[in-house]
Amino acid sequence: MFRKTPGGLMALTLVLALPAFALEDKDQKPPQESHYELVVTATRVQTSEKEIASSLTVINRKDLARMKRATLPDALQDVIGATIIRSGGLGETSSIMLRGANSEHTKVLLDGVEINDPMNPSRSCDLAHISLDQVERIEILRGPQSTLYGSDALGGVVNIITRIGDGRPGISLTGSGGFLKTGEGRLGVSGSSGKVSYSLGASYLRTGGISAADSALPGNSERDGYRNFTLTGRAGIKLGRRFDLDVSLRSFRTRTDIDSFGGAYGDDPNSRQRANSFLIRTELRGLFANGRWESKLRAAYIQNDRRNDNPADPGHPYDTELGEFRSGLTKIDWQNNIFLRPSHTLTAGAEYETERGSSSYISTSLYGPYQSLFPHRRAGDFGLFVQDQFGIADRFFATAGVRLDDHSLSGTALTYRLTPAWLIRETGTKLRATLGSGYKSPSLYQLFAPPTAWGPIGNSGLKPEESLGWDAGLDQEFLNGRIRLGATYFDNHFRNLITYDSVHGYVNVGRARTRGIEISGDAALSEGLALRAAYTRMNAVDEDSGLDLLRRPNDKISAGVDLRLFGTLDVDLRLSRIGRRSDLDFNSWPSAPIVLPAYTLLDAAVSLPAGRGLELFLRLNNLLNRRYETIYGYGAPGFCAYVGIRMGK
Repeated sequence: MFRKTPGGLMALTLVLALPAFALEDKDQKPPQESHYELVVTATRVQTSEKEIASSLTVINRKDLARMKRATLPDALQDVIGATIIRSGGLGETSSIMLRGANSEHTKVLLDGVEINDPMNPSRSCDLAHISLDQVERIEILRGPQSTLYGSDALGGVVNIITRIGDGRPGISLTGSGGFLKTGEGRLGVSGSSGKVSYSLGASYLRTGGISAADSALPGNSERDGYRNFTLTGRAGIKLGRRFDLDVSLRSFRTRTDIDSFGGAYGDDPNSRQRANSFLIRTELRGLFANGRWESKLRAAYIQNDRRNDNPADPGHPYDTELGEFRSGLTKIDWQNNIFLRPSHTLTAGAEYETERGSSSYISTSLYGPYQSLFPHRRAGDFGLFVQDQFGIADRFFATAGVRLDDHSLSGTALTYRLTPAWLIRETGTKLRATLGSGYKSPSLYQLFAPPTAWGPIGNSGLKPEESLGWDAGLDQEFLNGRIRLGATYFDNHFRNLITYDSVHGYVNVGRARTRGIEISGDAALSEGLALRAAYTRMNAVDEDSGLDLLRRPNDKISAGVDLRLFGTLDVDLRLSRIGRRSDLDFNSWPSAPIVLPAYTLLDAAVSLPAGRGLELFLRLNNLLNRRYETIYGYGAPGFCAYVGIRMGK
């Protein structure tokens, strides 16, 4: 995958594309079909779900409104094949692992722009601060996706798509409050006028929180609060007959109280982290050749700043910390879609990005002062990709793609992806499979972290991490799509994983394998009753040690009921069961292996219209009041209740 290979894949792409011209029957009229959503993440082109072979979950605007959850990690909690881990309550570091891959192997996009932090040691994305305000939909794509999205997409992609206004201008206002001294407010303005459409929003979330270090353990009684102020906006402007401009931006400022560590006596009453982030993205879209050629030129700029401040206190009179972490990303992306036929699209593009970062960290303890300075560093990546997407007789659909990336420090990477799907329309059956490769370039920290008195850390000779994954599945519909069942087997291999060695610093030695099954079912039994369920069985193993990978449950079950009572009262019930997971107790030396017990969560949301443009709602989290940990030593909220009101558009 990372060496020179013959051009067989490109030849295969062209051979597969030829039947689309020869075999497409223009006179064949398909029978009436059930509703399919249009998705964009799987192919980078708006495509009907029926034509997608990839494993994809969509959380749309109605889903978000129904579940009434406040943060992105909460919204992703029930996604099949996904594991959410969080070091405490609201605002504490949160991440997602798809199909057992590491958290840094999920590429997180906001309106198509990656928001993984270049100054995170492994370049993962902290989901904790991403508000759901003005979010239109979330698409979660599982499996290696580097062919379309480049580095970091070994396990999958999470794409957060924000709302763009339409129709008459309107204002919306939402307020809620409840347990743990929690309050949230949202203000939105959206609409369209002439050639301009827009959506603007502001949100503020504040909570007294829980102790990040588990309060069930001794010495952890101090609560860790959180504040988040987010501004978001998106606007579209039509520039004549051929061109339109799309601009989106998002900015947040947060303050999080954190603890020294997870475990007994991990409390720290005055340790805080402040984070600021700013993103702006522009897209100029043009249509040429009578609409057969669509060209999109995108540019994005991101700036992140984090500051950790922990002065001495009576409980820690000799311990202080001060850390500043600055990072950014600049990206230019040119994508071209050639619509050769209604069922045949050729997509080709080029991307160039530079990431940059610097940090300083100073601390004192009983062992004396410590200082780590990371001077300003940057790295660039240039990628070229091509994808052929076609259908035959409205029954067979496939994509074949290849990508070449050139990283300024770690060299070149060649990745590919094939996704055939066969639709048996008479029985409502879809057979599908995917095969793809992925890569992840080393992070700035892994490449350049300065050595310490105990040995080296950064390694400029690191190679990219690699993955090869495939899956095969079946989707079955009944009653014209009102009942849908799905089953998928997946198998992913990872090699050249970057791990830390106390003698050599970061090195490429890791190997891992994740495999399992995903089973799902949805049933819209009536206008006022819908059921859903999902089950993931997974085996995730470190192939070097033979041990289970940390914090990946072997079993995950989720189920839900959407119910309308008395014609107006909407009830959303969600149950999830997370199985046993391996973890390590890092408070001992050497770290001791432990097993985190299984736990069950039951959440509910109730909504009641109370007049024109007015809605009252109640959100109940962890109704069973279960104690649980997603990371050993870190707590999670018990039963919480919140009431709120929503007004306007």
